[in-house]
Amino acid sequence: MPPIVHCVRHAQGVHNLCTANHVIHDPLLTDLGNEQCSTLRDTFPRHEHIDLVTASPLRRTLYTALQSFEPVFKARPSLEVIALPDAQETSDVACDTGSDPDVLRKEMEEKKLPVDLSLVYEGWNVKSGRFAPTNKAIKDRARAARRWLKGRPEKEIVLVTHGGFLHYFTEDWEDSSQFQGTGWSNTEYRTYVFSEEEDRDDLEGYPLGGDNATLVETLESRQRRGKSGPMPNREQQKKLYKIGTQGWDDQGLQLSTAEREGAKVPEGKEIDGVRA
Repeated sequence: MPPIVHCVRHAQGVHNLCTANHVIHDPLLTDLGNEQCSTLRDTFPRHEHIDLVTASPLRRTLYTALQSFEPVFKARPSLEVIALPDAQETSDVACDTGSDPDVLRKEMEEKKLPVDLSLVYEGWNVKSGRFAPTNKAIKDRARAARRWLKGRPEKEIVLVTHGGFLHYFTEDWEDSSQFQGTGWSNTEYRTYVFSEEEDRDDLEGYPLGGDNATLVETLESRQRRGKSGPMPNREQQKKLYKIGTQGWDDQGLQLSTAEREGAKVPEGKEIDGVRA
């Protein structure tokens, strides 16, 4: 039986404070971000059931995973966070670009942190090819990440990733422009199961060579965040996808730096003085 997946957006990073900070390469968490991790650690109800913790290899996601799920690692000393390059953020701006593998490895080793970087290879942080800031490339790697997780033997998995990528990964585009470039708040978690249906096309209608590994948010998860009824169905999501990607463009959040600079549109809104 495929695993349950708890998807988590990282805690507040320095780049979330203002758009000027988007030029910071692979930024760390803020003090508030560290507090958010502590809150999630203390309130997440499923620590004892988690078999595997995975994360995007960017520093803010790795540290969110390590701090928020500390009880999992204490209970299972041999467990490590598996860093998944396919789960990195969508754009090619500096804040969404990861560090070189040797830099990451040195940092994790010096701090003696339980992180498995065996899947992080040279070029994972070069935003071209597989990791290009295009809808097709992001959709492809989001599907690859879903299929990888679906094939895992573990029963309950955590994935810590990014606000923009989460919409591609879950294929849930409801409220995708609620904050700047996402409908997820920092350290929000939602719970998904894999659909029994084997969808053979993506949200743009393009055929797929095999199972899409479609995810469905549980009713309990939706209720936890104030939503009634089931997740919008696939046909509804196809419409929401078009609305969502256009909404990001309207916020000035085109996927590539060149597109952002050329668009010259207003910045996204602030929530309580902080850009989410």
